[in-house]
Amino acid sequence: MFDPPPKSRVVPGPGQESVWDYPRPPRLEPTARHLKVIFAGRYIAETQRGLRILETSHPPSYYIPPEDVDRALLAPAPGRTVCEFKGQARYWMIRVGARLSEAAAWSYSAPWSPYEALKDHLCFYAGRVDACFVDGERVVPQDGDFYGGWRTAEVVGPFKGGPGTRGW
Repeated sequence: MFDPPPKSRVVPGPGQESVWDYPRPPRLEPTARHLKVIFAGRYIAETQRGLRILETSHPPSYYIPPEDVDRALLAPAPGRTVCEFKGQARYWMIRVGARLSEAAAWSYSAPWSPYEALKDHLCFYAGRVDACFVDGERVVPQDGDFYGGWRTAEVVGPFKGGPGTRGW
């Protein structure tokens, strides 16, 4: 059983975006925003050359180029999923000393058209690391255990991912 979409969206204020104005299928765009991922006191990733996916009802998902990620701290995690738009995703765990975060990030080794630019870029779950930042603002993880959007003050919802949003 799928839940109906919300009856009303939050009206964006100045400098804000509504996730209900994002397209479906999703739009991929470059971003020069300063993106950072921190886990166990270490910078796992940092870039100003990211990509972001904008999809109806989801906060943006930020993808970081592989050369801007400390790959020595990552290892493949079990499992694969298929996105109806981007193709097959693989998952990555992070290990720093004794700390481990299973399936903390995902990537696409052969993304489908028109998302080829995502190849090997990594997207981190904000709720599975210690902190993620967009231009210095600490992000709030997207609700739920599957979606990986990064919520900031400039993005308004309601957002898919929490209870009652499965069918949006």
